[in-house]
Amino acid sequence: MHTTAITLAIALLLGSGLTVNAQPLAQGTGQRFASLALDCVHREYPNKISHVLSDDSDVRPPRELTPAFFGCYDWHSAVHGHWLLARLARLMPNVAFSPAARKALSQSLTVKNLEIELEYLKGIGRVSFERPYGLAWLLQLAAELREWQDPDAVKWQTALAPLEQEVAQRVKDWLPKLTYPIRVGEHSQTAFAFGLILDWVRVSDDTEMRRLINSRAKQYYGQDRNCPISYEPSGQDFLSPCLAEADLMRRIHPEHTFATWLDNFLPAIPRNGTTNEIPWLKPAVVTDPSDGKLVHLDGLNLSRAWMLEGIATGLPPDDGRQAILKETARHHREAGLASVTGEHYAGSHWLASFATYLITERGLQ
Repeated sequence: MHTTAITLAIALLLGSGLTVNAQPLAQGTGQRFASLALDCVHREYPNKISHVLSDDSDVRPPRELTPAFFGCYDWHSAVHGHWLLARLARLMPNVAFSPAARKALSQSLTVKNLEIELEYLKGIGRVSFERPYGLAWLLQLAAELREWQDPDAVKWQTALAPLEQEVAQRVKDWLPKLTYPIRVGEHSQTAFAFGLILDWVRVSDDTEMRRLINSRAKQYYGQDRNCPISYEPSGQDFLSPCLAEADLMRRIHPEHTFATWLDNFLPAIPRNGTTNEIPWLKPAVVTDPSDGKLVHLDGLNLSRAWMLEGIATGLPPDDGRQAILKETARHHREAGLASVTGEHYAGSHWLASFATYLITERGLQ
């Protein structure tokens, strides 16, 4: 399919007011991302499990512990690998990879597999399992299936529903007890997870979750000032603490309220147009893409790109910061997408999901 045709098809199929970024989805890019997910969603090893053992009977291989989400090196990557396949198969149903994506989803998202997943989640000592990152991605997968008007997707969503409900309730039980936000650049960050959960809220229309996320976001972040973005990134970040917080707050505030909040939170954002040199925020550099921690910085470039784009869309059209935000996002987008290859499993098992979230503008209303 011609590049322009792919772009138009995605724009039409999004069906929720979203538009694809002005840079089109290049021919074969969807195939490349889907191939990376297909290569890992049922690849059991290598595997890094976050697993509490209660007795000897808990010593079992990943495919038995979590039979739906045992691949892609770890549970959360398996979850968002399935989300990637669902999203691209929904948006590009007639592209060559779509049948393989649907087959993989059918293999994983069975009633039996998901019943075992739910049983595992409820096991002793697992109250904090994959909280909040993996739980938020599980809701993101559920949201994608809810939006997909397809008989198979309805079947998969129905099978997933009990696990989806348990995950949502865990978030609701946890947040009233969480006194402080988690402001790190890795999995436990609350701002990023809240953004994914709000994507799910828009689809599920869970008013209780919406009220809870909005109220906690305002309590945690509403009075924040002078975020030290010059300290970023830390050496193995894949999320920006400052930008993720700003991207969250633009989701819950009207434009002018958000613009005022951003004045105080990131006062150093330039207002004098754009520059190719990006003196404000440069893409991160990865020195060894085979290192599972150092390669996090490739993901940082991708997540920064969509967060910068989100922040720009949350401002009034005449706000002088939009130009530099969009230009900075473009540089991060280019750096991040160039890193999404299959050369090293350390990155290939997860970076395509971040790239898909960016390119399909999942987080933009």
